[in-house]
Amino acid sequence: MNWHDRIVTTPDTLFGKPRIVGTRIGVEFLLDLLASGWSEARILENYPQLKSEDLQAVFAFMRDCIRDMAFLARPESASADQRT
Repeated sequence: MNWHDRIVTTPDTLFGKPRIVGTRIGVEFLLDLLASGWSEARILENYPQLKSEDLQAVFAFMRDCIRDMAFLARPESASADQRT
């Protein structure tokens, strides 16, 4: 999936945050919905201007963002300590 056709950033819309082309619906907002348990069907029902391909583009965009990030491995004990 080539997300470049569906996700844009412009300084004068949503403070330059990534959004779906032709909308003011941000990638972060859609990820929040998904993280809150919203299904693709529910999102598309509530935001009819979106298409399934837009949600696929969100995942492809995030995949590419994560690929570009450097992750530091943390020792398991540090992770366990932070959960308590």
